[in-house]
Amino acid sequence: MNLANTVLYSTRWHSPVGELLLLCHEQALCGCWFGDQAGIPDWTAAALDKPDHPLLTRACTQLQAYFERQRQDFELPLDYSHGTEFQQSVWQALTLIRYGHTTPYGQLAQALGRPRAVRALGAAVGRNPLAIFLPCHRVIGADGSLTGYTGGLARKTFLLQLEQAQGLLLP
Repeated sequence: MNLANTVLYSTRWHSPVGELLLLCHEQALCGCWFGDQAGIPDWTAAALDKPDHPLLTRACTQLQAYFERQRQDFELPLDYSHGTEFQQSVWQALTLIRYGHTTPYGQLAQALGRPRAVRALGAAVGRNPLAIFLPCHRVIGADGSLTGYTGGLARKTFLLQLEQAQGLLLP
């Protein structure tokens, strides 16, 4: 889907890890970025500020429950069709990493049948358009270390500690 030609709605929600920019269209949530992160797509600027949009309201309510440890999974329609086919496959794979668990980049690449595409996979993870909803914070280095995170390693650490991730080596 070309979101540049779609009517989009946005809101900003203040979370325990900072302000989040959330976007949706009539059918699905299509974006969640940290307000201060680099690389937010240009097309997000055209979104209409509509914090009372039903999808945005549901997203914020579910995020609040997640941060209060009352929700482990999100029940929202998600649209990440604006990525490449490879990116979409990576983003879909992120949904399979369960709450409280982590997986190394290499293992994720192996699961996708692309064991030599670890760098490309890392780039796709870094372009995740739905932070927290597509849990890229659960992807770690081969040695269990925390590696890059678009929202910053402090946020990644916070989210993993919130979920009490198993097998996590914290510095």
